[in-house]
Amino acid sequence: MKKPLFSVLVRLVLAAVMALSGLLPAEAQSTRRKAEAPRLIRDAEIEGLMRLYAKPVFKAAGINPNAVKVYLINDRRVNAFVAGGQRIFINSGTIVQARTPNEVIGILAHETGHIAGGHLARMGIEMERASTQNIIGMLLGAAAMVGGAAAGSSGAAKAGQGILMGSQGFAQRSILSYQREMESAADQAALKYLNATGQSPKGMLDMFQRLANASIATAANVDPYLLSHPMPLERIRNLESDADRSPNFDRRDDQALVLRHRLAQAKLTGFIESAQVVYQKYPSSDTSLPARYARAIAMYRRGDMKNALPVMEGLIRDLPQDPYFWELKGQALLESGRSGEALAPLAKARELLPNNGLIQILAAQAHLDRGKSGDADQALKLLVLARKTESDMPAIYKFMAQAYGQKNDVARAELATAQYAFMTGDRKLAVEKAKALQNHFKHGSPEWLQANDIVTFAAKK
Repeated sequence: MKKPLFSVLVRLVLAAVMALSGLLPAEAQSTRRKAEAPRLIRDAEIEGLMRLYAKPVFKAAGINPNAVKVYLINDRRVNAFVAGGQRIFINSGTIVQARTPNEVIGILAHETGHIAGGHLARMGIEMERASTQNIIGMLLGAAAMVGGAAAGSSGAAKAGQGILMGSQGFAQRSILSYQREMESAADQAALKYLNATGQSPKGMLDMFQRLANASIATAANVDPYLLSHPMPLERIRNLESDADRSPNFDRRDDQALVLRHRLAQAKLTGFIESAQVVYQKYPSSDTSLPARYARAIAMYRRGDMKNALPVMEGLIRDLPQDPYFWELKGQALLESGRSGEALAPLAKARELLPNNGLIQILAAQAHLDRGKSGDADQALKLLVLARKTESDMPAIYKFMAQAYGQKNDVARAELATAQYAFMTGDRKLAVEKAKALQNHFKHGSPEWLQANDIVTFAAKK
């Protein structure tokens, strides 16, 4: 069903208008630059750490921790945002650049304030209040400004600003004013949650202070009424006055949590950055756990398993109860074509973290790659377990198709392929296979129902 034109215009103008401020929410940035949209990062260790950071905050906000998911985006910039209901997206750059766990917790508390306040839904209502004509004018003006700036045409950009500053400017200012109120409300809610959980607001204040310093030059000549966030210095002043009164202001993070934070930073650096950057940040003279972790990842990524494995084994000896060191060793062996050797460390990782779907999927992949008798059955058992926590991961069905293929169970392999196609957006292939399978499986059987669901839901899209 086609979306109403008004709804489309609302989303487009919101993205275009926010793009003018230089202080973009990430969802607006992704709308403007779909071609360069960063990818999600799935990682058991970092996702577990984000859940650990966020759980007390969610409880303080009266939100079920199991109802909110935190997603990691592969983007070096510091940013976080809420989208699509109770989902928080946080950039990898936010974690890498955060000096303490408390800084990331403060950011998560701010975004939780948006969820608890129902700000996304309320913004939609505010947008609906603007007349269609005003929205069209705002969209044209914003597009002219963005397009003129991109083309290096100051005249075109000024012309666009003129459109916005006309009769339509009132609607734009009203919407952005409302968004600034939401940002301030989320700041205040974050302070409340941090105090309720006995955590310091200093991390949030420090992070916003650094962001303010970075944006002062950009915001110096900007009309404050054309910003979607409060002016940087104004925001800091408002936060400082309340944060200083917190009884937890001088409280420091637990050292075990600090170590986990440093390990997460090292992992992200090892996987995202080049080996040269990794060794600059973590030179061989640094023998700490995070430094060795980052270097081990950099080594195996460039194929140097001869030197990577001893470092990984040293990490395991020093911290044998860390499941993620075992996971890394298993992943490195698997990706180096040594799937048989990968099974033991992955089994140990599953023993230490028995309900983690991502590790279960990795172990299933190792069984499938080895391909010995019984491996396909083991892989299917692991994938069924993984589906309990990772039901929205298409890779589960891709590997299920492979496992059934190894067992020569063509029908179930085709069903898993149809499920994978449906989840990845290839509805034509999904429906084609599902319809054929309805004639193969007994009417009313679990497999027949799965195939029928694909046909039914694909028709509704």
